[in-house]
Amino acid sequence: MPRSRGEDRRGQIPDMVSIHVRPPEVNDRVMPGHWEGDFIKAAGNKSSVGVLVKRTSRLVLLAKMDDATAASALAGFSAKLNSIAAPLRKSFTYDQGREMSGHVDLTEQTGVKVYFCDPHSPWQRGTCENTEDLIRQYLPNAITAGDRAQLQL
Repeated sequence: MPRSRGEDRRGQIPDMVSIHVRPPEVNDRVMPGHWEGDFIKAAGNKSSVGVLVKRTSRLVLLAKMDDATAASALAGFSAKLNSIAAPLRKSFTYDQGREMSGHVDLTEQTGVKVYFCDPHSPWQRGTCENTEDLIRQYLPNAITAGDRAQLQL
């Protein structure tokens, strides 16, 4: 029997603000304080790393998180964003991953407006996607080296 082409049953993140209503100054990459973010998940979702990339200077901040839940994302991203001076944290662009379902709380805790990309549109956060590819080249090597050191002890 063919599948129906009904609605997506996974649900939507409540109160999402589209990337299309984001201020045009963000696209120009002239004004500092606009960030892109995502998760890098380890095998089996045993751990994850939150990635924050500043759109103007390409500064990368990493936040280690215990798992890939919304609570971990809220705590990790809030801590990292609050460690930055207030004038340098204006907006945060993210994909529609379920781990950002606490974006309203993130805005309350940090003052950063959160915007969401369209589904299946990674080019709307191109800086973050390219940075993640570079980070993925190094994280497995570091983990493997640490595991080897523990085995030799």
